[in-house]
Amino acid sequence: MKSKIWGGRFRGATDAVLEAINVSVDFDKRLGPQDVKGSLAHVAMLAETGVVTRQDAAAITRGLEQIRGEIENGTFAYSRALEDIHMNVEARLAELIGPVAGRLHAARSRNDQVATDFKLFVRDSIDGLDEQLADLQLALAEKALAEAGSAMPGFTHLQSAQPVTFGHHLLAYVEMIGRDRGRLKDARARLDECPLGAAALAGTSFPIDRVMTAKALGFSRPTANSLDSVSDRDFVLETLAAAVICATHLSRFAEEIVLWTTPQFGFVALSDKFTTGSSIMPQKRNPDAAELVRGKTGRIVGALAALLMVMKGLPLAYSKDMQEDKEGAFDALDSLSLCVAAVAGMTRDMNVDRARMRKAAGCGYATATDLADWLVRALALPFREAHQITGRIVAIAAERGVALEKLPLSDMQRVEPRITGEAFSVLSVEKSVRSRTSYGGAAPANVRKQARRWLRQLRKEQG
Repeated sequence: MKSKIWGGRFRGATDAVLEAINVSVDFDKRLGPQDVKGSLAHVAMLAETGVVTRQDAAAITRGLEQIRGEIENGTFAYSRALEDIHMNVEARLAELIGPVAGRLHAARSRNDQVATDFKLFVRDSIDGLDEQLADLQLALAEKALAEAGSAMPGFTHLQSAQPVTFGHHLLAYVEMIGRDRGRLKDARARLDECPLGAAALAGTSFPIDRVMTAKALGFSRPTANSLDSVSDRDFVLETLAAAVICATHLSRFAEEIVLWTTPQFGFVALSDKFTTGSSIMPQKRNPDAAELVRGKTGRIVGALAALLMVMKGLPLAYSKDMQEDKEGAFDALDSLSLCVAAVAGMTRDMNVDRARMRKAAGCGYATATDLADWLVRALALPFREAHQITGRIVAIAAERGVALEKLPLSDMQRVEPRITGEAFSVLSVEKSVRSRTSYGGAAPANVRKQARRWLRQLRKEQG
């Protein structure tokens, strides 16, 4: 076993149990690219401020560039005996350039190093997720425009409420994903401070230039308090919180896809690309992709809850507990990325049964509110009175087993004698949907306008 870099004051060997619980390179090796990037910025600053000679800095830089290539091409050899990614990189650097490698760690600690690495990783993840979510919005908006006039039942309590259109329904998710992107961008803005140079917890006596390293790594500024710099994991928590809300939105949509693809609904169908069969029932076409999106949301929620529990009792500054910040975050961000890709794929893949949706849109007396609104407009009734009258008319229709638009006028006039045949003009699904012209309403003209607005915005973002 290679000697511990921190082992100067230790005489005995560590127990195998401690070795097992302490090692993190199995998962934090994902921070390899970020670790090298941070080290390159750090050594450039050390040379500029005279902490190391330019000759030594050049040797360190050459070694780090070789290590970066090894990590990128998969040939870097990780050692569990070296505990973490930072020690693995430093040990490899020593193999490549000799003792001068030890000068790299001047004016920093693994505490500020890992905080910087993890911030860089989370920032990269947010940028990747934002691109994916924009693509999902594009897929939804394109489908919404194509289905702007396709009537479907709108639900409350999963009961037929009022007719809407499929395009309008999809645009609801475009709006949700837009807020998700906003939350991730907010999280990115708040993590835009560089911890590097805070050292272990108190800063350093070396004449370093933290602004230089912050700018080199793409941060707006360095963190202002060294204790906070190394003990903060807000940037992970906030990103995970945004991820949880986003995953919840995706799960809701996935649940609807599961419902819509059942024979009982039959609103949409997915192709072989996003469905699987049964090992015993030959007829089955299961929406597994949607179900797994729904299921993976629990993992993402769990990652946030777990990290909150880790952080809730930690005194300042760094504690080894914080090593538990990465595995859950890695898994959550990977899972969310996969879920976004799956939902975008299903959105583009789904085939809409317009006739089936139109038929369902007229069920359950879904245009009853249109009749109540007509009573308000035509007879100048207060809405609450119109609501009572309409409810009694619906009860008669239900007793007769007929649709509202098929109920004889005479039956309506038994409840309210002033009702005329004009009332039937508002009871069709198409007229009901077209009448919802208020801003944000379900009228096809509104849906087309909103879908085109989103498409213009999203395509502009794509350049």
